[in-house]
Amino acid sequence: MTRAPAVDAVGVVGAGAVGQAVATTLCTAGFCRRLLIASRTPEQAGALAADIDDMRQATASPVHPRAGRVAALADCQAVVLAVRASFTNTRRTDVRMAGAVTNAPAIGQLAAALRGYPGTVLVVTNPVDVMSRLFAELSGCERVFGIGSNLDSARYRAALARHLHVPAAAVAGHVIGEHGDAAVVCASATTVNDQRVPLPLQQLRDELTTRAGRISAGIGRTRSGPAGAVLSALRKTLAIDDGIEELSAPHDGGWLGIPLRFTQGRPLACLPSLDAAEQRQFTAANTKLRTAYRALRSLPELQSPDSERAS
Repeated sequence: MTRAPAVDAVGVVGAGAVGQAVATTLCTAGFCRRLLIASRTPEQAGALAADIDDMRQATASPVHPRAGRVAALADCQAVVLAVRASFTNTRRTDVRMAGAVTNAPAIGQLAAALRGYPGTVLVVTNPVDVMSRLFAELSGCERVFGIGSNLDSARYRAALARHLHVPAAAVAGHVIGEHGDAAVVCASATTVNDQRVPLPLQQLRDELTTRAGRISAGIGRTRSGPAGAVLSALRKTLAIDDGIEELSAPHDGGWLGIPLRFTQGRPLACLPSLDAAEQRQFTAANTKLRTAYRALRSLPELQSPDSERAS
């Protein structure tokens, strides 16, 4: 017997690699009754909706996809923003930050279109910590979270589990701060089967630094990992499951990845204890992201007389 969808409707904005993966994941998971897809052009949205509908027919999924405009997403319980402007990223360091200037206008337009939207917004667009703050402050939406640190944390736990030959579920640990070069591995609070163990910290950091690049070099873009992170976050933010997700959210005057404990959909920050070096890294990540955000908000196309200015 087919399991009833968890929620009525979810919207996905963006029909590129990540948007496709998110839509596919929601369909195979049978997560929602209606999947509304919007993209840069009606043709892109319609093509993805048709492709997902073929999957629905082949797998007997309860998810009904259809294409539409962003304005039609207002009755969705959640909206996933996976837009990406067309540009060639040639950076070797700070790779995710390269999309700030080119992706910001699209996020600004979506913020205007979804102003006051009462549901949950999950931002995937990079640099995700900056884009999440930009969307939240321009749209006035209260439930905005950035995907990024939860994917980093999942990769960290999996890498450590492989090293120690234990199930990933045995590892408790977080990666917080920036989804990027200023990510903070919370090694001092990491446990395996509730015990502190010696960590191959540099090896783990190297794996986190290079993994996305290796995936992109092989298949063009990371897609399935972000889609899985979206599904996990949707289950917490929409009160299907309780638990912790490392999401970008407001903290100490900025926006960056922090662990949030969700209980019936309500988030509560639950930062782990940090040693002195980790605290310095976390503070540096916050400073970096705040500086990047101030620079971005000075762009002429992002000036809005009724939006909150960066502090």
